[in-house]
Amino acid sequence: MENIEQLRIELISSVDKAENMSALEEIRISALGKKGRITGMMKTLGSLNKEERKEAGQTLNKLKNEVANAIDSRKNIFEETELDVRLATEKVDVTLPIRPESHGRIHPTSQTLDEIVAIFGQMGFDIAEGPDIEDDFHNFTALNIPQNHPARQMHDTFYIAGEDENKHLLRTHTSPVQIRSMIKQKPPIKIIAPGRTYRCDSDITHTPMFHQIEGLVIDKTSHMGHLKGCLLEFIKAYFEIDEVPIRFRPSFFPFTEPSAEMDIGCSRKGGELKIGAGEGWLEILGCGMVHPNVLASCGIDTDEYQGFAFGLGLERIAMLKYGIPDLRTFFETDLRWLKHYGFVPLDIPSMTRGLSMTGGTAR
Repeated sequence: MENIEQLRIELISSVDKAENMSALEEIRISALGKKGRITGMMKTLGSLNKEERKEAGQTLNKLKNEVANAIDSRKNIFEETELDVRLATEKVDVTLPIRPESHGRIHPTSQTLDEIVAIFGQMGFDIAEGPDIEDDFHNFTALNIPQNHPARQMHDTFYIAGEDENKHLLRTHTSPVQIRSMIKQKPPIKIIAPGRTYRCDSDITHTPMFHQIEGLVIDKTSHMGHLKGCLLEFIKAYFEIDEVPIRFRPSFFPFTEPSAEMDIGCSRKGGELKIGAGEGWLEILGCGMVHPNVLASCGIDTDEYQGFAFGLGLERIAMLKYGIPDLRTFFETDLRWLKHYGFVPLDIPSMTRGLSMTGGTAR
């Protein structure tokens, strides 16, 4: 067996003289590796008697720990030195201006949501949210949707597999947020509910996931006239046009009665769609007075309260306002598309500074 003290001095000296991590690793392997010198000496302990083995074992363990600690300390010094070098060579001059081509862009969906929130926020609406995964009651039953309604069928709805009763699903609209709000709080209620929705559909004007925003007003006096005035002011503010012809066509929705679809005037001359005065009409959203059955499902007294609701697709009205031809491109993560249709960040839409004042500057 080698002289342990002499070996200790030799190894500690080698560690202190190591110039880099590679040299330090070689020392570690030569001393503590499977074929290292200390490891080899520990393998010979079995040939000693009990007393000698105990004393030699303690000495070798002490030497092993001392060498390992010395290596770790030297390693830390190398790592700190390496970090100092990196910090010195990889520094960034934050005083330099950002290059124009490195600006990020606000997605049209986010921009449109901010614009709508600004409009309805000034009208006194609060924002309400709910889960993307809903149950049958909140998504269908509480909204007065019959059991045999086509919307419940598998070809329209993404159901969660393996459930027989009280099925869970990806919500098909944001109307469940209205139900949760009516159950949770007492009237008066005045909310908008933006969020993702999901349906089994995909073409130039439909995608399996898209964004909706719905509005709900519940009080003792609201009527169709209030609904019409609210939506007219929204359309004028959103499209930034002082005069917009509108009309309401009778329709059917299980959760509203009476129900209507709202059209806005437009012109298609020269193959270009222009919102405002014109001979054409464009369907923009669905709306109506909240059905008494829906109010009753949420525990609201239908003899005392009534209200109206409306819903529209975020991507759809973004396409109309900003001339985006295909809905599917909203979700293709194409940076060229985003650079063309996106918006300069930090200019948050407001009714005082303007909604889309940054629109077009990023195109």
